[in-house]
Amino acid sequence: MGRVTVITSGKGGTGKSTFAAGVGAALVRRGNRVLIIDCDAGMRGVDLMLGVSGRLVFDIADIVRGNCTPENAIYPCSTVPELYILPAPQNIRDEVSPNIMRQLVHILKKYYDHILIDCPAGIGTGFESAAAAAGYAVIVANAEPLSLRGCDKVRQRLVRLKISEIRLVINRFNERKFRKCGFFPDLDSVIDKAGARLLGIVPEDNAAAAETQRGQPPEGKMKAVYAFDRIAARLDGADVPLGI
Repeated sequence: MGRVTVITSGKGGTGKSTFAAGVGAALVRRGNRVLIIDCDAGMRGVDLMLGVSGRLVFDIADIVRGNCTPENAIYPCSTVPELYILPAPQNIRDEVSPNIMRQLVHILKKYYDHILIDCPAGIGTGFESAAAAAGYAVIVANAEPLSLRGCDKVRQRLVRLKISEIRLVINRFNERKFRKCGFFPDLDSVIDKAGARLLGIVPEDNAAAAETQRGQPPEGKMKAVYAFDRIAARLDGADVPLGI
């Protein structure tokens, strides 16, 4: 049975979906079969990042309506074998309920080593659906006050959903900007503000961000890719030191 992890954030714009695509590809490089479920109804984007948007016919709402079987709505990433996506509905009104999500993920996790659920930002109804089937959670945040403000609220909601293993990823980290802005004295203060244990730090990497916009999960010798690989190793249970 696969490990099911919801990837969430306190606000939009943290790079959560880019992180999901990047760490999904990193998990595949470790020999895993990985499914990303996009739960951001009306605002889906992971299909673009994995280069499958031009092939989409069905999405998760079509499975619920009985228009197709689950395998018809799951698309392989053409550039990363063993990385798959189940797209979100195009319309917010087609958002899947928490109960249906639990049933669907229970079936799908038999066929994947990891399921990553890309959650809408914030703690609305989409959050409840995305987190309903997860046993683990990753909160993606930037090292700035607005991003961290909602982290503790997200963590509290995850705890209420009985998700006990909650980790923090500091994304798009630029040490020079961090010190220049002076919002926090150090990274320990950022972690304390978020209220979750650190899983990893992903440095700001414009080349990696550009790759995802072109429909290609970042690979090769990039700073972000190195971070994704280390985080993927930790998700797999490996003892990898923290750090950038």
